Amino acid sequence: MNPADSIEMSLDGLTLDPATKTPIVVLRDADNKINLPIWIGLLEATAIATELENIEVARPMTHDLLQTIIGELNATVEAVEVSDLKDNTFYATIHLRVADREMSIDSRPSDALALAIRSKCPIYVAKKVLEQSSILQQEQEEGHEQNLSDISPEKWADILDRMAPGDFKYKM
Repeated sequence: MNPADSIEMSLDGLTLDPATKTPIVVLRDADNKINLPIWIGLLEATAIATELENIEVARPMTHDLLQTIIGELNATVEAVEVSDLKDNTFYATIHLRVADREMSIDSRPSDALALAIRSKCPIYVAKKVLEQSSILQQEQEEGHEQNLSDISPEKWADILDRMAPGDFKYKM
């Protein structure tokens, strides 16, 4: 991972798409200028929400188990990165350190984010992903039918700025 090609962001909140009731995780940069909504699955949203709410479960959830295995192997999660956007699908990479070896593991963004909040590591988004998500919005504005998952970070910033804190199901 080249940090110069990415922007550090944080998990700003978890909400639901009002039309489809699909969970959305929202990433935001430190300057509150860039927002990136990513639609995720219900199970992954539950894994993220459980950690955000500090809910203790009787048995380890998958992401807790993964975090435990990584620790038992004396490895650390150095960072996660939303690394690509292809055909309206986001891709992520988990960056691990095992002794003196660096490893990059392909992941779904939702799984990478669930692991990131457990390991308290930085979250990055590749600049090309932010650019591609903006291009998708421009194409939609030029006459194609609009899909909520294609709204640009700038429009999401406007939408999110108008939302009250109570509109977010889980807020960091």
